[in-house]
Amino acid sequence: MTTNGRDRLRELLDAVLDERHTTLDDMADDAHASRFHFARTVSRFAGESPVAMRRRVMLERAAWQLQCGASVTDAAWAAGYESAEGFSRAFVKAFGHPPSAQASGHWLPSPNGIHFHPPTSLWVHTPESPMNPLSEQLLRHDLDDTAHLIRTAATLGADEIHHPVLPGTIVLEWDGEEASIGAVLESLVYTKEVWLASIEGLDLPERQTQATPRSLLHRHEELTGRWLVAVRDIDRRGAWDDRLVDALCDPPESFVISAVFAHVLTFSAYRRLLVRQMMRNLGHRIDDGDPIIWLRRQRGEHPEPESEHSEPSDDHTSGQGEDS
Repeated sequence: MTTNGRDRLRELLDAVLDERHTTLDDMADDAHASRFHFARTVSRFAGESPVAMRRRVMLERAAWQLQCGASVTDAAWAAGYESAEGFSRAFVKAFGHPPSAQASGHWLPSPNGIHFHPPTSLWVHTPESPMNPLSEQLLRHDLDDTAHLIRTAATLGADEIHHPVLPGTIVLEWDGEEASIGAVLESLVYTKEVWLASIEGLDLPERQTQATPRSLLHRHEELTGRWLVAVRDIDRRGAWDDRLVDALCDPPESFVISAVFAHVLTFSAYRRLLVRQMMRNLGHRIDDGDPIIWLRRQRGEHPEPESEHSEPSDDHTSGQGEDS
């Protein structure tokens, strides 16, 4: 890249992180660029959409402020969140623990080494090795799409959620029949809860066969941060070929770590498609769950025409939620 290119990139980054810029349009206007060109250029050179970068750095700053004694409410407001509840959900999803918990650091995984450095500056940590983009995208798409489907199910009646749309459907023999939307969604959440319990050395979680979308969403949000932390830690340590001894099996069984996550993602993808088929069988319109469209929205690019149900977003302000 030329010197002028580096100067231009710095201008773009300044526009992303300027305190006054709460929307993608604000950032683009300050950089004298169209919204689409601005988002595409930042994503190309930084490997991260402007909205995602701003959100991440603001969360890093919030984590540092919390470590310095700031209240959750003050940190949430400074990070641009309209409520402490929305901030807490985003914080747990990013860091894997609530903002009230003590933490040793405030940096999140970065594809470009750009981080918040107290008290007000950015720090570029060039030796940082981010997770492989394919692995990261598969991981995040699975979590986001599951949340999207649970929220969509919340718009249905209880009779539709628990109606046996496809009687006799078996995804995995040990999980039993999954003939309804509710049963498949519960399996999507419960599968990760079980594997997390094994990884973290916890007891087998209780299964809730008649769970409501609201309770499922709460469980999913609670496990999301822990799941991301577990996978990123394994990737950071290069431990994909290690073996996990699963004491929850009777008798205990060992699994190669990489195979565990391949297993989860494989059957999660199938179940998400299965939920969509069930919704269509009941006469509801639903998107395809295409990761191409999901990634375009994550990067702030122009999305394809949406179906009746849009992709999910966290409770951010209008600027921070604009990756769609």
